[in-house]
Amino acid sequence: MVSLRQTLFTALALFCFVIPAHAAPEIGKIAPEFTGVDSNGTTHNLSDFRGKKVVLEWTNHGCPYVQKHYGAGNMQKLQQAAADKDIVWLTIASSPDGEQGNTTNEEANAWMTEVGAHPTARIMDASGEVARLYEAKTTPHMFVIDEQGLLQYMGAIDDNSSPNPDTIDGATNYVTATIESLEKGEAVAEPVTRPYGCSVKYKAL
Repeated sequence: MVSLRQTLFTALALFCFVIPAHAAPEIGKIAPEFTGVDSNGTTHNLSDFRGKKVVLEWTNHGCPYVQKHYGAGNMQKLQQAAADKDIVWLTIASSPDGEQGNTTNEEANAWMTEVGAHPTARIMDASGEVARLYEAKTTPHMFVIDEQGLLQYMGAIDDNSSPNPDTIDGATNYVTATIESLEKGEAVAEPVTRPYGCSVKYKAL
């Protein structure tokens, strides 16, 4: 007959060896793999872009901090600079139905055309699945992945958290700085910073 002590030990052992659903993103480690469908209905796997640098940008067009960078043309300039260097730029929209920033594919494409945005793709992540993998906290929240698939930066877009677009000039852009360091073969000076912006609107589980 199994004793109470043995039953408790077995239950504890099973609990201790439960594997987490996913590991938190970590600098210098392989970036969490994901599959996402963009606003044109095309499926993308992060691993499809191995061999290229990849920038992930969390967005919500209704957020004043996102408007700061798009209204001033700053995000578009960064996207174009990335494209010129054959860097993949994935804009990720994780707002669920009924929350600020949620759009249909058609609305998302119309907005990108209106503001002149040109990422490689806009991933529609209303389920929040990709956002949870990366523990995305704000819009914008930026990540830079190198050619080997290693996460090299995560955090704010720059070092000025004001929503005022006039503060963009003179701010240190962490995405640009990270890419420049990687191109030179240097260590990234600030691989982790605190993101600022509106909170990501997660779908309730």
